[in-house]
Amino acid sequence: MMEKSYLDKRKADIEYNLDVINEKIGECAIKSGRKPEDIKLMAVTKTVDPIFINYALDYGVKLIGENRVQEMLRKKPDLHLDGVDKHLIGHLQTNKAGQIVGEVDMIQSVDSLKIAKEIGKQSAKKGIVTDVLLEINVGNEESKTGFSKSEFFENLYEIAEIPNIQIKGLMTVPPICENNAELCKFFENMFNIYVDIKAKKLDNITMNILSMGMSGDYEEAILCGSNLVRIGSSIFGPRIY
Repeated sequence: MMEKSYLDKRKADIEYNLDVINEKIGECAIKSGRKPEDIKLMAVTKTVDPIFINYALDYGVKLIGENRVQEMLRKKPDLHLDGVDKHLIGHLQTNKAGQIVGEVDMIQSVDSLKIAKEIGKQSAKKGIVTDVLLEINVGNEESKTGFSKSEFFENLYEIAEIPNIQIKGLMTVPPICENNAELCKFFENMFNIYVDIKAKKLDNITMNILSMGMSGDYEEAILCGSNLVRIGSSIFGPRIY
């Protein structure tokens, strides 16, 4: 049982953090020629207790992201989810697709043709269409999931033809960079791919969402064109594993 004084402090910290982040998002949106409301803030809830997630939801957060299927399913009943979108943002194994399809509003981490087909298959079984983002490994890092740029263009048209999924945009996690100039090259690369695909107006691809930017780099990401940032530790504090 957590003490009331501790809970009150955590609540105040989360609300303060959200105020700061929303202000920074607004400033970056305006600098990049957009409105603050054009940028979506996702609260990333990996390892966060539902009590603290609810503090953020009650304070106005309308989008949460979870990395693991089991964690999302376990927490869902305890969360204040009226009017809140739920996204899966972590790597999805094929054998878990049936468990998460229909439980979230979007799967952001489609990183192979195989998983796209499985999501389509499981969605068809449930009579629904699942919104997805295609994840690009923009730095071609072996340690990260996601399509390489060449794989992305090779598979895009085939994925777009899979029934019961709708491609809504792109997602990436850039490499750790030594400076902002290096980081922005990766973000700008993603933005150019996003704009290029959007301009093609392909069937079953709307390209409404460019999901990039996390606690350490969301300001740079917005300035480079992101319209959805995924923020965890800057809202909830350091993760406790």
